[in-house]
Amino acid sequence: MQLEIKNLTFAYNKKEANIVDNFNLEVKKGEVVALVGASGSGKSTVLRLTAGLEIPDSGKISIAGQTVAGDHKFRAAEKREVGMVFQDYALFPHLSVEKNIGFGIDHLSKSKRKARVKELLKLVNLEGFEKRYPHQLSGGQQQRIALARTLAPGPKLLLLDEPFSNLDAELKDKIRGELNQIIKEIGVTTILVSHDREDAEFMQAREIIMN
Repeated sequence: MQLEIKNLTFAYNKKEANIVDNFNLEVKKGEVVALVGASGSGKSTVLRLTAGLEIPDSGKISIAGQTVAGDHKFRAAEKREVGMVFQDYALFPHLSVEKNIGFGIDHLSKSKRKARVKELLKLVNLEGFEKRYPHQLSGGQQQRIALARTLAPGPKLLLLDEPFSNLDAELKDKIRGELNQIIKEIGVTTILVSHDREDAEFMQAREIIMN
C-alpha cells in the first residue's frame, strides 16, 4: 500500500469531540482517492495529518511501507516525501514561476533544476511562462504552477485540498480535466479533498464519504 491509515484519531481541542475519530484508509500505488464531505467532517484534517502538519492523538500512518506517525514515531513533514497543494495555492508572490517550481529542488545542480522546471512546465502545459510572476497568471494557471512546484521533488503521495473550490463553474470543468490528465500521465498516488461528489466522479477517484 502507498498509504495506510489505521485507527486515526485527532481533536484540535482536547475538551471537544474528535474531528477525526478512528479513521481507516488504504490507498494502492497510483490510485486516486477523494475524501468527500461537508465542512467540519474532518477531511482536510486527515490531509494535514497525512502531510505531517498535525500530530495524531492516536493511530498510525504509513507511507510506502514506512511508518511516519504512530508506534512512538513521528516523521517531520519535509521528510515524508509528500506533496500538498493548498486551497489558496500558496505561491510565493515575489518569485518567478521558474523559481516557484524550483523552490523544493534547490539541492539539484542549476542545469538539472532548469531541466526539471522545463519538464514540469511542459507537463502542465505552461511552457514559456518561466519568467512570469503569480500576479500575472489566471487562477487556473496559478493552480497548475502550484501543482508543478509540488511535483518537482517527485513525491510518493500528492495531496490536494479543495483544488476546485476557488474556480467558477466553467473553469472548474476545464481544470478538473487538465488535472485528471496530469495525474494519470505521471501515475502519482493522489488524495483529494472536496465537498462536491462531482469532483470525485470527474477525477475518476474512489470516493470516501466523510461524516
